[in-house]
Amino acid sequence: MKTLELAHRWMKLAYDDVGTGLPVVLLHAFPFDRGMWSPQLGPLSAAGYRVLAPDFPEFGQSTPGSDPFTIDGAADVVADFLEALKIDRAVVGGLSMGGYVAMAFARRHPRRLAGLILADTKAEPDDAAARENRDKAITAVRADGPAAVGEALLGKLLSDASKASKPVSDFAREIATRQTGAAMIAALYALRDRPDAGPGLEAVAVPVLVIVGEHDAVTPPLAAARIATAVPGSELVHIPGAGHLSNVENPDAFNRAVISFLGKLK
Repeated sequence: MKTLELAHRWMKLAYDDVGTGLPVVLLHAFPFDRGMWSPQLGPLSAAGYRVLAPDFPEFGQSTPGSDPFTIDGAADVVADFLEALKIDRAVVGGLSMGGYVAMAFARRHPRRLAGLILADTKAEPDDAAARENRDKAITAVRADGPAAVGEALLGKLLSDASKASKPVSDFAREIATRQTGAAMIAALYALRDRPDAGPGLEAVAVPVLVIVGEHDAVTPPLAAARIATAVPGSELVHIPGAGHLSNVENPDAFNRAVISFLGKLK
């Protein structure tokens, strides 16, 4: 783990940084942290890429900072992170919440983008039912604690095969249940109130890879197809046997898709 100070934000950002070559930034899902990307660090760096996986503010080992957590704000933190590391352009990829931030980054910082990877995510904002569920989750975090809510979410995030696999379920559980209540509540508000990313997709001018687990029940393959349709020339890959956490549930297929995509950018 490495850390850097974003002094103007009064925050310390924790991140992993392995390998050399074209920078690839991986943005984590909710309620996880950068640890969810450990299955990607070795294979992608061995393939010739510099892999960077930061913790969002207040998640993992990053501090909250001075600003409220929002999806657009998190995208700006990623831009500051690249600036601090003197990286002009990078491939930015995100899964679920990380995908929302990646789409915001593409809209707000297009000149910093060399490619875009959107995994198990969607462009549409929360509808009324989803917003109500975010509010219920916030209440549950306050009443039952963050670990209990993280545990409960795993039932929706993993495919049946992944839930039956102790190594996969234990790995996901360890990360999902170690986040603080404050981080989870701030992110739930940000997820509930995030903007519609659809209009911004039409302006994306870099290569785009869209990935989705074939059994993703949270952001299903149809949502991925809508993203791919909105971005001309994008590539769509389905990950066999995986649910919402496709990078964890079938890392070999996920890594092959990403490495193949990155190879076309060289």
